[in-house]
Order: sequence, then structure tokens, then C-alpha cells
Amino acid sequence: MKSETKGWGMLVVLACIWGSSFILMKKAMFTSSGDTIFSDVQVASLRMLFASVALLPMAIRGFKRIQSSKHIFLFMIVGFFGNYFPSYLFTYAETGLSSGYAGMLNSCTPIFALLIGFLIFKDYLTKIQLIGVLIGTVGIVSLSITGQDFEIHGDWRHILAIVIATVCYGVSLNTIKHTLQSYRSIDITSIAFLTVILPSGIVTFTSGAVITIQTNEFAFSGLVYILVLSVIGTAFAVILFNQLISMSSVLFASSVTYLIPIVAVIIGVSLGEEMGFQQVLSMVVILLGVFVANYFPKLKWYKDRFSL
Repeated sequence: MKSETKGWGMLVVLACIWGSSFILMKKAMFTSSGDTIFSDVQVASLRMLFASVALLPMAIRGFKRIQSSKHIFLFMIVGFFGNYFPSYLFTYAETGLSSGYAGMLNSCTPIFALLIGFLIFKDYLTKIQLIGVLIGTVGIVSLSITGQDFEIHGDWRHILAIVIATVCYGVSLNTIKHTLQSYRSIDITSIAFLTVILPSGIVTFTSGAVITIQTNEFAFSGLVYILVLSVIGTAFAVILFNQLISMSSVLFASSVTYLIPIVAVIIGVSLGEEMGFQQVLSMVVILLGVFVANYFPKLKWYKDRFSL
């Protein structure tokens, strides 16, 4: 019972960390009065650079355990599709969308992970999983359409940016699942970040981030948000997530998918962001699709009734 309680506590902590990352991105870019601190490109590059540096000691140890030089390319796929590209896509999206809405769109990830596993990696997709994907797709389309009324000053491109980011997550997750299973999760994560440290540093210095730090009066507060986002929201959260998997199960740990958008919406609304009933309903539909596709076949009564 004590272990179960600890597991639930870690799950809630993870949901709070990852659910708050959307508002942290926005706080790093804009002051409360709407003045610009860092650009979306600067926030993304600094986030990747700080997280890569934080994970560097583990990456150096993990790099020695690489089993084949061919696997370096696979780690690069995880690094760029699982972290680098989404970081820029999300910060760009939040220049035109609320953080709560961005958090809801993030719930598309499991749907695309299933689809990419089926289309690219030839995973078997059961009828119930297909139904779940279709339900989730309806929710995604609905959320994309109804969200038009709750943008700051953005358009469909900001919505599309997050959808593309969740597709990238799907590519990364399937790459890990199908090609890097022989590695520890912490090694995969740290080495993946090692592959993006150089481009992150280049973009940081060429995007004018250093000049912004020197000249913008709000730069210090923006850096604090980025540091929290990088060190706590990325490095620490990954370690915690790996520990949760080791003490429970992947199924239980992945339940955080359901809690992240809820936390993001609660934080966004509490800070004055608009959110309508249709948007919340669309998010519920997406999560229902995720549940049907991922959890429904694992329920005992379903196995007893429909398994061969």
C-alpha cells in the first residue's frame, strides 16, 4: 500500500510539472502586461541547451554503453523528434494560443503514436484500437476548429504547430519502442539530448538570446522560467518518470497523459485565460479515444468477453 501511495504521489507530481510547462513557456516569452522578453526561438533554444547541459554527466556515462555506431542515428531521431523540434513548435504555437489550449492539444500524442506505429513500424492495430483512434481524431478535429475563438492573435498555423509536435512525439516514442529497447530509459534520454546540444547552442547565440539577456530588463525573470522548464520540467521529470516505471508499470506511468491537459487547463484558467465548454468537451473526447485505444483491451471484463 505504501508503494502504491508513493506511485500515485509521483504521478501527480509529474502531471503538475509537465502540465505547468505550457504556462512556463508563455511566462518566459511575455510579461504579465504582454511585453516581449524572449522570442519563441530563444526560449526553445535556451530550454534545449540548459536541459542538455543538465543531463550531460549522465549522457557521457551512457554514451560509453552505445552498442553500435548505427544507433547514434536512432538517438538523433529521438533527440530531434522527441525534444528539439517540438520545443520550437510549442513555443511558436504559444505566441498565438493560450497555454491551457496548448496543453489540451498535447493530448493528441498517444493517438499519433498508435497511428505511426501502425503505418511506419507495422504494428498490429486491433479493431478496438482503431475505434479509439477514430474517436481521438474526432476530438482533435473538433478541438482545432472550436479553438479558433480562443486564440490570442494566432491562426491555424499555431494549432498545426502543436499537431506536428505531437506527430514528432509519436515518431520518437515508436523509435524507442522498436529500436532502442535494449537501452535504459535514462541513457536514451540523456544521449538524445546530447545529440541536440550543439544546434541548441548555435541557435541560442545566433538568435540574439545573449543580447536579450544583457539588454531586456525582464530577462532575469524569463531566464528563471526557462531554467525551471529545462531542469525541473525536463531533466528531473524524466528521472522521476523512469523511477515511476521501474516501481510500477508503463501502463500506470502513462496515465500521466490524462492528467497533463487537466493541469494545464486549470493553471491557464486560474491565470485568466479563456476556455469554453466546447474546448473542454473536445479534450474529453480525445482522452476517451486514448483510453479506448490503450486501456480498453487490457480491462479484465473485456478480455473475458472478447479474447479468443
